[in-house]
Amino acid sequence: MLDELTDMVKPGITTAYLDEQAEKLIEKLGGKPNFKNYEGYPACICASVNDEIVHGIPSGKRVLREGDIISIDTGMVIEGYHSDAARTVGVGDISPECSLLIRNTRSSFFAAMKAATAGNRLYDISGAVASYIEGTGMGYGIVRELTGHGIGTDMHEKPMIPNYRKRFRGPRLRAGNTLAIEPMISMGRPEIEMLDDDWTIVTGDGSWAAHYENTILITDGYPEILSLGDKEKEMGCE
Repeated sequence: MLDELTDMVKPGITTAYLDEQAEKLIEKLGGKPNFKNYEGYPACICASVNDEIVHGIPSGKRVLREGDIISIDTGMVIEGYHSDAARTVGVGDISPECSLLIRNTRSSFFAAMKAATAGNRLYDISGAVASYIEGTGMGYGIVRELTGHGIGTDMHEKPMIPNYRKRFRGPRLRAGNTLAIEPMISMGRPEIEMLDDDWTIVTGDGSWAAHYENTILITDGYPEILSLGDKEKEMGCE
């Protein structure tokens, strides 16, 4: 679904159009949108543009323009189980700095997957995200107030999974655990603000941000990534 939806992103379309198409795709695939009406959220996707980190509400007034970047975060319920995933993509031609931010945010997720095996600790995942982002030397901000989470018969379950180092390593991972891992990275400072709609979260300094997320299954080896479409597989897992 995300493969098809991100292919629709181009200058001149609205975020409301993407939301309408997402609902059609989810229903076509036999699922139900799990974001819509979740704690009052009005849409099937979160469409967060430029300095919006997460929870941007789709709108017919929000027209995508050449050079923008947009995070599309969405999920569905199938047979009682939830998925949750996000992609950040460029709108038309984007700056090299934006391309690098998107690529590094995605790569930090896959760096974390190397630590997401049974027997390791929960915050080994967190430390791996932080190590990768800090290792880029780009001075990025790692958002601290927003985290990944457990997922299953509810969309948001314990435990919370930060993208920064913790003092302790946390509980041990077990085969069969299902988690939503989601680095959220800004070009500037890590501080955030919430807009007056009580949903949209933006960077405090106005810097642009990227978000990448998948639902994963912990195994005794490399985790199984349950929300990785064909387009993402072709891009590689690095």
